[in-house]
Amino acid sequence: MKKTILWIIALAVGALLGVLGLAWLNSLMDFIAMVYTRLFQLLAVPTIVLAVITTFAAFGSKGAGRIFGHTLLYTLLTTFAAAIVGAVLYVLIAPGNLPAEALAGNAEANSSLSASLTYYDHILSIVPNNIVKPFLEGNVLSLLLLAFAIGIGLSKLPESENKAVVVKGLLGLQELLFLLIRGLIWTLPLGIVAFSAQLSAQVSAGVVADSIGKYVLVVLGGNVIQFFVVLPLFLLSRGLNPIHVLGRMMPAVLMALFTKSSAATLPVTMDTAENRLGVRSQVARFVLPICTTINMNGCAAFILVTSLFVMQNGGTSLTLTTILLWILISVVSAVGNAGVPMGCYFLTLSLMSGIGAPVAILGVILPIYTIIDMVETAENVWSDSCVSALVDHDL
Repeated sequence: MKKTILWIIALAVGALLGVLGLAWLNSLMDFIAMVYTRLFQLLAVPTIVLAVITTFAAFGSKGAGRIFGHTLLYTLLTTFAAAIVGAVLYVLIAPGNLPAEALAGNAEANSSLSASLTYYDHILSIVPNNIVKPFLEGNVLSLLLLAFAIGIGLSKLPESENKAVVVKGLLGLQELLFLLIRGLIWTLPLGIVAFSAQLSAQVSAGVVADSIGKYVLVVLGGNVIQFFVVLPLFLLSRGLNPIHVLGRMMPAVLMALFTKSSAATLPVTMDTAENRLGVRSQVARFVLPICTTINMNGCAAFILVTSLFVMQNGGTSLTLTTILLWILISVVSAVGNAGVPMGCYFLTLSLMSGIGAPVAILGVILPIYTIIDMVETAENVWSDSCVSALVDHDL
């Protein structure tokens, strides 16, 4: 409780500093925020790899398969629910088309981006061609493939002194990593001040526009309903108290709000789930790295709503069949998206480029995407937390 209060105070202090509008102060806050983001990204990659390897090595592919089955089930259910909520809100609120002049200035910039992004390349990049490159690029899906392979390999090895040494070494590295994570979390109020000041400065500078208010209302409204209604209903269906779960996981949710990266937040999410919520370590350390990669509720809703909005502005008729098809596409795309800042934005840009939709609209959305990305990431981590709690309860 004391930690949560301290984080809220840091949030308020940062907001006040950002409103002051001092250039040197804003630069300092940007620097501190970048330092914290880079440190959490640094710890996130080994956290993911070690968590998956040690879980598979300890429980074998059969035991981990049962956990993975429950994780995948809840991931798909919550992600489809998020996309459906977004689709219903889009139909009810019905955002209008943007004026043509609003798109003219963004066409060239976005066309240069889309030329280098294809969904084919995104899928192909998952398959690693050497063991070092995924670590250097922070490619979470490639790292998961490697971790699965190594973990299953260790579980299949006959018991021997060599196997015991390798497993103990990996567990020792994991303990050291969690020690570093706890140290970083101890200093996090400073980072929260910086993240909050950064956001406050952007808002006061007029980054948040109201020209596409209905579109923003659909995206954020869908996230709010998923956060406060749909996910709590999943918890209630298994006899879990959503207020208790959210209260325990609040540090991770707040961290996600400001880092805008569920992958960078993963160390905090795992530590919070184990030490505050009481999820068993073998469940938390297996479920959460997987959820960080495939459980993207907010991303699915963003891809769906943004795709419908862009296609509508391009003259596509949004029939029931079209909406249902794009619900499926958005869920599959979100599952394949990495938990990094702006991942959903560039993935949506890639999808729209592939079907010849007017991607210039994404240039209009870009200035307000910071706010959307923050809310989405917080929802994603809250969903990850719910899935881990549900799996822990079921098993």
